[in-house]
Amino acid sequence: MHKKKTFLGIIPARSGSKRILNKNKRILNGKPLIQWSINAAKKSKYIDSIVVSSDDDQILSIAQEQDVDILKRPDFLASNTSTTVDVLLHTLEKIEDTFDYLVLLQPTSPLRTSLDIDQAIEMLIDRETNSVVSVCQTQHSPLWCNTLPESGIMDNFMSKSLEGKRSQDLETYYRLNGAIYIVKISKFIKEKSLMPNNTYAYVMDQFNSIDIDTLYDFICAEAIMKNRVDDEL
Repeated sequence: MHKKKTFLGIIPARSGSKRILNKNKRILNGKPLIQWSINAAKKSKYIDSIVVSSDDDQILSIAQEQDVDILKRPDFLASNTSTTVDVLLHTLEKIEDTFDYLVLLQPTSPLRTSLDIDQAIEMLIDRETNSVVSVCQTQHSPLWCNTLPESGIMDNFMSKSLEGKRSQDLETYYRLNGAIYIVKISKFIKEKSLMPNNTYAYVMDQFNSIDIDTLYDFICAEAIMKNRVDDEL
C-alpha cells in the first residue's frame, strides 16, 4: 500500500516459448527465470499481494514455494495468440480481494529491481495518473534504421541530413522495455489497455531493461547478473 492505495502484482508465465524452450522456468544464475520477478515483487514496499498466472504446474509449484498466490490459467489463455490483456482480465475476475492498481511484472525482465517497482509506484501516486510504464533509452537511434529491399541496395535508406552526424548529435529516443506496467484497475477494465490516457514513462537503466526473448538475451542477462555489485534483486 502507498498513500492508502493498494497494489496487486501479477506475474503471467505460460509454459510455451517459441525461441527458448521452457523459458520461464529455465535456470538463470541459479534460479528459475520467474523467481527473479517474484523476488523483486516480494521486496517491494508497496505491493500488497502477488499472483502468478500460468498453465504450467511446475511454474505454479515454483511460485507456491515462494509463498505467493497462484492461478491455473485455462488452455485458451496459454496459446501463442492469447493476449496479456486477456490474461490480466482473467486474473482480476478470479481473485477474491479488490485492489486499486495492478502491477504487471513480466518474468522476461529479471533485472528489474524492487527499487524500480517502488519508484514507478511513487511516480504514479505523486502525479495522480492512470498509468506508469517503464521505458529505457534506445541503444541506437531509430533514425539510423530502415527496411531493406531484397536487392540490399541502400539508396534512400537514411536521410541525407543525417550523414556524418554522430549519435550524440541526434535526439534521445526511448523504447518500451516490458519490465513494469502499473495501471488503475477500474481504468484497465473499462478500456482494456495498459496505456490509457494520462500514462507517464518511468525511465529505467539499460542494464535493468533486458527483455529475454532469445538465447542471446538470456546470456546477456546472466552475464550482467554475475557482475552486479549490488544485492537489489
